[in-house]
Amino acid sequence: MRSRRVARVAGGGLVLGVVAAGALEIAVPYPEGLASGPLDGRLLVVIAAGEGPEPRFRTGGSFRAAQLFGIDVAGWSAGERQGVKASTFGYPIASLGEVPAGEYTIQAVFHRYERLTPAHGKTVLLPWDRGEGQQWNRAPGNLISAPRAVALDPSAPETLEIALDSVIPPVAPPADTRYVRHVRMRSELLSRFWGREVELGAHVLVPAGFDDHPEARFPLIIFHGHFPSDFGGFRETPPDPDLECERSERFQVDCYNRIQQQEAYDLFRQWTSPGFPRFLVVEIQHPTPFYDDSYGVNSANNGPYGDAVTFELIPDIERRFRGLGAWSRFLYGGSTGGWEALAAQIFYPDEYSGAFGACPDPVDFRAFELVNLYADVNAYSERGPFASVPRPSHRNHLGEIDTLFAGENHWELALGTRGRSGQQFDGWQSVYSPVGEDGYPRPIFDKSSGEIDREVAAYWRENYDLRHILERDWATLGPKLRGKLHVYCGDMDNYYLNNAVYLLEEFLRRAEPPADAFVDYGDRAGHCWNGDHENPIWISRLRYNTFYLPRILERLATAAPAGADLSSWRY
Repeated sequence: MRSRRVARVAGGGLVLGVVAAGALEIAVPYPEGLASGPLDGRLLVVIAAGEGPEPRFRTGGSFRAAQLFGIDVAGWSAGERQGVKASTFGYPIASLGEVPAGEYTIQAVFHRYERLTPAHGKTVLLPWDRGEGQQWNRAPGNLISAPRAVALDPSAPETLEIALDSVIPPVAPPADTRYVRHVRMRSELLSRFWGREVELGAHVLVPAGFDDHPEARFPLIIFHGHFPSDFGGFRETPPDPDLECERSERFQVDCYNRIQQQEAYDLFRQWTSPGFPRFLVVEIQHPTPFYDDSYGVNSANNGPYGDAVTFELIPDIERRFRGLGAWSRFLYGGSTGGWEALAAQIFYPDEYSGAFGACPDPVDFRAFELVNLYADVNAYSERGPFASVPRPSHRNHLGEIDTLFAGENHWELALGTRGRSGQQFDGWQSVYSPVGEDGYPRPIFDKSSGEIDREVAAYWRENYDLRHILERDWATLGPKLRGKLHVYCGDMDNYYLNNAVYLLEEFLRRAEPPADAFVDYGDRAGHCWNGDHENPIWISRLRYNTFYLPRILERLATAAPAGADLSSWRY
């Protein structure tokens, strides 16, 4: 019988032994000393080339991403090994056997799952958020190995063993300051749905003089977006003169970290200046087991997050911080936050007075990025009688493509089956889909092949297609939404989100009664243009908390009910 080498990663080198013959495998033993009892979760192995951050921070849907393999693990017990072999699915390369021989840095992560039985009655294994915002590579309690340099040759009969040797520590909660206060609130609605305690969080920026004017009550603005670790873009001290420059590759701007600090300090000076209108700005923490954000709507898979935010969290914040109520509430945000702002205004038209949605996630599923979910057969390619063209999912402002629709979804599939990757497409699916027979979100399309499920698409249409819902229900929604909808998008949005905005605009222009909506586009602007024609995106994205203020103040003055408080907050 042919011999086979066993290579153990130890101190960056390879220790060789002999076992039975076979193809290259990467084995991970049960993490003795780090865990007790059976483990449920996803074992991830990342192989990275060249210099850079730890491999766990280098995966993605782009062709430039590090190599990722993953397997589901249930009931992992002491004495057992789990591992990656040639049959394990991966991305960008599908099989370990196809990885080119070479020198790499390798790292393993075990992403823990919990056993849960939500209100739909089906038991599921899901990664509950632990304060990090549903990030598998940062989640407290996850087990990781130290990055190791290895020589891989997939053609060699070898087993490479990697030990999980540390646990990601807990996230320290942010401390209150003079202007930023933090709220944790138990949600009765969500706790009942999930059968366990569920909290919602919020970071509240209070106005200057808040504690000195106890008689004042304030308008409230919800800044929707992805999971915020703390209130962002607000700094009470001048920029650090010794801060080492960091270049933003996204925006191709040098020393962008210094620019961010300067903008944050400029906001503080404006926020505390005489005559500046005083109001509350709120950023919400509402991750789900599927994504870093619930999208602020009720969902068969996630639970009643829309009701929990609107009828539990926001009133609680207003009680604590003296809010004025529904007539003075506004919403804004970009991308995910842009969709959330518009959806909350549409689904709860009486609870908010205006929404500003920048570069919103698809607001019409006929343009789900470049896919028409109601007419196309396959999400991954446009097909003709004899050939097909793969659909991209990301471009730069010049149209140069770096990520394909299939590639991004195959990366998600390597991260987690049954919609558990924690990434964008699985996040949408968890919000918009019905519950499947297995208790997980029913897929909108087959993750491997891209074939679209028309029944699921019809469910998405009736429940979450914002343009369709507006047109279907305009007789009742129209009078309540008049003048409240503001939509902004670059016409070269990196994720092709402008295509759905065009379809929404087409309806809003012909709506009767009139919508009095505002829709605007940025010329050659990418993601996430928010309506600023004077500054580049890398500046305007840092000014949400003041940019829409003139329109908000105008709305407050013209739409306030009789007897409304328009003065106590203008000290």
